[in-house]
Amino acid sequence: MEGIRLLLVDDEEEFRRTIAKRMTLRGISPEQAGTGEECLSVLEKKPVDVVVLDVKMPGMSGIEALYHIKEKYPKTEVILLTGHAATQDGVEGIKAGAFDYLSKPIELDHLLGKIKQAYDKIRREEEKLREAEFREKMEQQMIATERLASLGTLAAGVAHEINNPLAIIKESAGWMKLILNKEEFAEIPRKQDFDMALDKIEKGVERAKRITLKLLGFARKGDSVLAEVDLKELAGEAIQLVGREAANREIEIVRKMDVPENTIWSDPYQLRQVLLNLITNAIHATESGGEITIKLEVTGENVALIVQDTGQGIPKENLEKIFEPFFSTKSPGEGTGLGLFVTRGIVEKLGGTIEVESQLGNGTSFCIKLPKYLEVKEDLEGNHHADLLDKIVKMG
Repeated sequence: MEGIRLLLVDDEEEFRRTIAKRMTLRGISPEQAGTGEECLSVLEKKPVDVVVLDVKMPGMSGIEALYHIKEKYPKTEVILLTGHAATQDGVEGIKAGAFDYLSKPIELDHLLGKIKQAYDKIRREEEKLREAEFREKMEQQMIATERLASLGTLAAGVAHEINNPLAIIKESAGWMKLILNKEEFAEIPRKQDFDMALDKIEKGVERAKRITLKLLGFARKGDSVLAEVDLKELAGEAIQLVGREAANREIEIVRKMDVPENTIWSDPYQLRQVLLNLITNAIHATESGGEITIKLEVTGENVALIVQDTGQGIPKENLEKIFEPFFSTKSPGEGTGLGLFVTRGIVEKLGGTIEVESQLGNGTSFCIKLPKYLEVKEDLEGNHHADLLDKIVKMG
């Protein structure tokens, strides 16, 4: 009974005070009002769960007050008090929305029982409302998940259809470059213009490939696929994928991952994307002859993956912005500004954190801290990736 917000309304002050005193001894401290008008005034100032309302009062009657209460405060339950000769008023009150009615003189235990029943009804209604809200959220989540699954299928098909001609364009551009670099073409007119055009073609191809990768990253279904992940092996796969680009730039990639434990339970596919994003960024930030180091550290129930480069570093004013969507320090046309935004989202979803340290001229270090065992939790807040999908596609 504790916690019930109760209002006693009766014009007989002695009766009202006696009932209130006896209820206080039972753990309920009710508010009091002597008229229907005073009752409505109390309700305007503070929320009330149950109103015990006398039917016969001077001025506004209990039935009139009931109509006002149910109109303005539909969640508040009302128990009417009537005289033996006025049971018809109680029936009329129930038709108007009262929870029940009791005839005077009343037994306190009987009244307390009715108050508890009315309060239980309120709690059941609240539980039903919460259940309905939960169900609605789940339905919205399912719709969002189905939409992302459809987008993922579409994105995979689009990426495949786009990447094939992109590969042909890139190969043809490279072949034309080889021809132009031969001795017999050294003196052809406007050779510099041809070289510039081929460079633009190759940069355009690389940019289109990055956009299709981001498209796939945003559209893929959000559910994590848990598996035992060998981080040393995963790093090797990521390095192999970017190895040619690093070799062409004469950048050495070093692994320092000789620790007793190098396995965790997480999502290997998303972790691979995180490593690829960070290593690719490090390659683009590092000058020829530089070095990228990938470290693994284990502390208690967590592991730390560190990607460190000897590049140009990030200005202090940009460190807080680099994880924002579409923020990029690269020249126009060279970056989408989505890599680190996607990376942080994945890391946080995997229960980890990502931190960055950088100093101009001395390189940058990204540290990802992950739990050894990923605890999958339901996400009822939806997925904002789909909202950004159109923006990615429109980037040109």
